[in-house]
Amino acid sequence: MRFVFVLLLMQATLVEVHGQQYVLPNEEQVFSFKTGNGKIAVLCKDKKDQYLVYRFGTNKKPELVFPASTKSGWEAFRYSYYMRGGGPQNEGMDLNYVYFVSKGYKYVIYDTYHAVGGKRKVGVKVIDLQTDKVTDIVGLVSSAKGNLTQFRDNKRLLVTDELFD
Repeated sequence: MRFVFVLLLMQATLVEVHGQQYVLPNEEQVFSFKTGNGKIAVLCKDKKDQYLVYRFGTNKKPELVFPASTKSGWEAFRYSYYMRGGGPQNEGMDLNYVYFVSKGYKYVIYDTYHAVGGKRKVGVKVIDLQTDKVTDIVGLVSSAKGNLTQFRDNKRLLVTDELFD
């Protein structure tokens, strides 16, 4: 019984460390998911709405943090969306993207829903701006928390009409 307790205590500590690395105490998680290969993607905002930050990596540590400095505020990110109602008979859809450019790549965090087939998809598309090659890092919908629709009305992100599907 003692071994089980120690194991549970160790797991709780790992979760706490994981949370501290991806969501800081002064932040709240806006949108997150896990990928099929065990990576984590998290979009967080400061609780006082001072900045938005994206973190991606393993459960041990983030491999990419953007922007590197939270002094960038919200300016480094863009939001775009498209919504068509009417269900499957009208091929209804709800497409949401938060994106940014860093070191020759465009990173597109997406959360999409297509009424035909009732398919939701989450993930990150990484677009090489020199070659236009797209790498799609597919997220596990079952692990998704939050959504990107809140950016439609938050007036912090520049809303564009660029779509990625």
